[in-house]
Amino acid sequence: MSYVTTADGTRIFYKDWGDRSARPIVFSHGWPLTSDAWDGQMLFMLQNGFRVIAHDRRGHGRSDQPGVGNDMDTYADDLGSVLEALDLENAMMVGHSTGGGEVARYIGRHGTARVTKVVLVSAVPPIMASTDQWPGGLDISVFDGLRKGVFDNRSKFYLDLAVPFFGMNRDGVALDEGLRLTFWNQGMMGSIVGQHACIREFSEVDYTADLRRIDVPTLVIHGDDDQIVPIGHSGELTAKVVPNGELKVYAGAPHGLAATHQDKLNADLLAFARR
Repeated sequence: MSYVTTADGTRIFYKDWGDRSARPIVFSHGWPLTSDAWDGQMLFMLQNGFRVIAHDRRGHGRSDQPGVGNDMDTYADDLGSVLEALDLENAMMVGHSTGGGEVARYIGRHGTARVTKVVLVSAVPPIMASTDQWPGGLDISVFDGLRKGVFDNRSKFYLDLAVPFFGMNRDGVALDEGLRLTFWNQGMMGSIVGQHACIREFSEVDYTADLRRIDVPTLVIHGDDDQIVPIGHSGELTAKVVPNGELKVYAGAPHGLAATHQDKLNADLLAFARR
């Protein structure tokens, strides 16, 4: 397996598939998942001639599980360490959920010298929790409930969370045990320390200033039936804040649309990458 070692000695696992001379696409995963959540998109884009890279966030998946650095600034710098170690240029960055915040914060801290396009999928910016600036968000009690679920019995919590994550609690939607178990498996690979700390980073961190620094074409994709990151306080706002933002709404799509709407998302990523 391949790793990049960060400045504080943390090893970050990454996948790097494809011709090194091909245009790179860099994927950042959501919470509490791993880079495996992007397998359907990575294989598809690889088959269409792109180089695809994805890492496991510290405290998640196959990366190290330190007790420090589980914050968005460090996550963004870890992502930067991967881009620098692989010397990636002209990259299209794709972030899902928490990974969307990670991509935004990376650009907020490091700029777009290595980036030409951005795709934010079901992403958490500008901020999930309700604030004076963005009063339409979720109450902090929602995130306190997530913290309690992870602390008390994260195995059962992840099994239960997978159901609304993929919209399997909606009328006419079958319970897909494969999706449910892969969500659970990816979640249980990570550290309870890192995953518990990460809840604050995807819910209470304000990414507004980071979004305003994204000076490359940006595609915002969000499902209008997202029960985890409601579109009205995320995708719709993000598309207005980002200087070059374009919003594409997936009717009836849940938070985990990379799996439930894989073919549609793949087609949109390919079309955007080829523009």
